[in-house]
Amino acid sequence: MSLAKKIYEVWLNDPDMDQETKAELLSIKDDTDEIEDRFYKNLSFGTAGLRGILGAGTNRMNYYTVARAADGFARYYLDKGEEFCQRGLAISYDSRHFSREFAELVGRIFVTYGIRVVFSEVLRPTPMLSFAIRHYNCGGGVMITASHNPKMYNGFKAYGEDGGQFGAEPAEIVLNKMNERDDFANILNSAQSFEEAQKSELWQEMGDEFDKVYNEMLLDLAINPEVVKKQKDLAIAYTPLYGTGLRPVKRILDTLGFENIFIVEEQSEPNGDFPTAPYPNPEERDAMKLGIELAEEKEADLLIATDPDADRTGVAVRTSDDDFVVLTGNQIGLLIMEYILGQKTKKGILPDNSFCVTTIVSSKLTRKIAAHYNTDLTEVLTGFKNIAEQILERDENGDEHFQFGFEESIGYLVGTDVRDKDAVVAVMIIAEMAAVAAEENKTLYDKLIEIFEKYGYASEVTVSLERTGIKGAEQISNAMSALRENKLEGIGDLPITQLKDFQDNEVTDLVTGTTEKSNLPQSNVLLYELGDLDWFAVRPSGTEPKLKIYLGFYDEDEQVAAENLEKNKDFVVNYIEELLGE
Repeated sequence: MSLAKKIYEVWLNDPDMDQETKAELLSIKDDTDEIEDRFYKNLSFGTAGLRGILGAGTNRMNYYTVARAADGFARYYLDKGEEFCQRGLAISYDSRHFSREFAELVGRIFVTYGIRVVFSEVLRPTPMLSFAIRHYNCGGGVMITASHNPKMYNGFKAYGEDGGQFGAEPAEIVLNKMNERDDFANILNSAQSFEEAQKSELWQEMGDEFDKVYNEMLLDLAINPEVVKKQKDLAIAYTPLYGTGLRPVKRILDTLGFENIFIVEEQSEPNGDFPTAPYPNPEERDAMKLGIELAEEKEADLLIATDPDADRTGVAVRTSDDDFVVLTGNQIGLLIMEYILGQKTKKGILPDNSFCVTTIVSSKLTRKIAAHYNTDLTEVLTGFKNIAEQILERDENGDEHFQFGFEESIGYLVGTDVRDKDAVVAVMIIAEMAAVAAEENKTLYDKLIEIFEKYGYASEVTVSLERTGIKGAEQISNAMSALRENKLEGIGDLPITQLKDFQDNEVTDLVTGTTEKSNLPQSNVLLYELGDLDWFAVRPSGTEPKLKIYLGFYDEDEQVAAENLEKNKDFVVNYIEELLGE
């Protein structure tokens, strides 16, 4: 009998397990593969917390695995001392199945341990959870969400006292705490009831006043609010994709003075089934389809979308051909970065020692924009916690001034009061940008072309190769290992000049044929450079069963950049597909 089967039997025969869970487990009693997948490991807990498919099992999101994570996090608090426990934990949740129930469970466990809880009594987005940690001076936070994953997923995001997602060190401590216990049912059943927790003096709810404070913080970040008032009739379509964005987004746009905002009604109310957007990712045109139709109907030049927990922002813009183009995460980031640095320079309000932060797999045109405005640019590993760490060290605890941070996976941040991706502030800035462009009788698409004409054209794409289950995890691991073997040989005839291996802390120069140790931050990423700016990178996703390939090619000639991307993308993707196997 396999270890997974043994653990399955333990769960099935545990008298303290609830009957609904047992019934679900009985329904798979003859499905060896399903039992193996559900029980071959505990759901991974790392810097992104937990994320997984809903269902019974140690490798699934359910009351028992959430309780175990909350228990480990709570005992982490206890080790920090009484004052830290009094500061407490902020908790929020999105519109997914069981999000409210899991959030209540986390609060119940923390109160049972004698730790203060600041609870969101209604669903609120991820950036508001980050803001709440700092606003209420909490020691950390939990956001129940699986971001833009399909409906069968949910997750448990853990945050530190700075409002950023957990770094590697605290995540490891919590994981070790979790591993001290495997009495899943006992952990769950030992928690106070929700009614008892709510009555405790340790329980506090955020309330309407908190929404007002967050909205006022956003207003302070507007650069050209006077232009918005002149362009108040600008038509903008918006969809929250059944998530948390509707109320905070409408609130800030209304406060700024926009009067012509059209909401995609079919996607306006929270719904964990995401019926018209099964993959609620605003990067995908399918998810934007209804929004584009509404924008065309209302003759809007702009559609903005936020994902279910409103930390990611998608944009579709009308072109000169009267068509709608869904912008890439890089294109949106370039537009915002140029706008912020350009407008602040124009107004004389860009501070000395300003800096922006992006990731090693985001557009390299950011280097040209930063240089143009004499602003420092730092490229960090993927994961917004790395951007948050730069803000903490250099702005909050230093003498530099953070201006903008972004990931190519449509995550953006302006300001320092939130330390995670914030789609609400991104919507505000994007709408303001559109108003400023309209003052010049231009659209955001026109402004994007201006960026390319100023700095050169960028052809960039991210390709995700999905491999699920135990076999998929092995395939992805084996492919990364194969890429690391014989680094000096490169990949086919690609003109690779340098390979940075962030896991092994090695930089390989394929021109000189040498490999040197380097002080790279550690992560399972391979970054290939091809000359000046051209590059591609390969890394396993931290939140989905995918191997991700990022590519960027640049040229003064738009067609040359596009052709170079297509040629190299086909070769790299086919090469890695062969390594993965079927």
